[in-house]
Amino acid sequence: MSYTNASTITEFLLMGFPGLQSWYYGPVAGLFLVVYLAILSGNGLLLVFVGTERSLQKPTYLIFCNLAISDIAFATTTLPKAIARYWVEDQIISFNGCFLQMFMVHLLGSINSFLLMIMALDRYIAICSPLRYQTLIKNSSVLILCGLSWLIPSIWMITIVVQAYFLSYCNSNKIFQCYCDHIGIVGLACENTWKVQTVAYVAAMTLLLGPLTFILFSYISIIITVMKIAHLEGRYKTFSTCSPQLFVICLYYVPRCFNYLANRVWFNFSAEVRIVMILLYSLFPPVVNPLIYCFRTKEIKELLSKKFKARRIGF
Repeated sequence: MSYTNASTITEFLLMGFPGLQSWYYGPVAGLFLVVYLAILSGNGLLLVFVGTERSLQKPTYLIFCNLAISDIAFATTTLPKAIARYWVEDQIISFNGCFLQMFMVHLLGSINSFLLMIMALDRYIAICSPLRYQTLIKNSSVLILCGLSWLIPSIWMITIVVQAYFLSYCNSNKIFQCYCDHIGIVGLACENTWKVQTVAYVAAMTLLLGPLTFILFSYISIIITVMKIAHLEGRYKTFSTCSPQLFVICLYYVPRCFNYLANRVWFNFSAEVRIVMILLYSLFPPVVNPLIYCFRTKEIKELLSKKFKARRIGF
């Protein structure tokens, strides 16, 4: 592919939900604002809590912190522009700004996929090989794995964005989505995009299905191990620590895989359904992750209880 950008388009228009009546703009903007504040407050509180409590600075919580940083970055990349779209009806995003947003959206989604895999590895070793946990899972090893989770998708995403950037865009500049994504942008190119779409599809499936394969293996092994526990209470306790994670993993992977596959086989469904589905699997996990992964844990509950009791005594 020769990289000669012949685009006449200098900006894109984020159309959001097609056909949405103007009197719904305020409530939609308000909902996006509430979601944004929930993501910032929940994940921000987690980062502050782990950063100030030395007892929480251990492998599992370091993974949670990386996930929180990724979630905050994703929300900050997408939601302010979506809020502006409906609050002040600002639809315009610059050409370069749109590609930067697309890069961040897909990069952070891929990073989350790898972080969920590391989380599954942590649970797998903790439950299936507990005697080796302290040896294998250390702060240093987790930080290396998390660093690779940021580095590997970055290299891949740069290639994908560069390929899309140098396509010719000379027709419509309307993106029917609340933020710029690869499918929405490349679909506006006025040349054959089969090669670019194929490369992006292979990358998406690799970055999704690779970690997902390991996650499935891990949780199947965990279930087999748990079923061997004779004591019913022990089974319930172990399952209770894994079931919320499985819920978020399903919410993260199933709609994403369906969206990529549907687009690839040209399965048609309404733009509204597609946008709602994308927003659901993109924004719901960042809202609930702090509650599921952290504030339900015994250690954080005990620390919060101590702080509340100390504050009451102080009054």
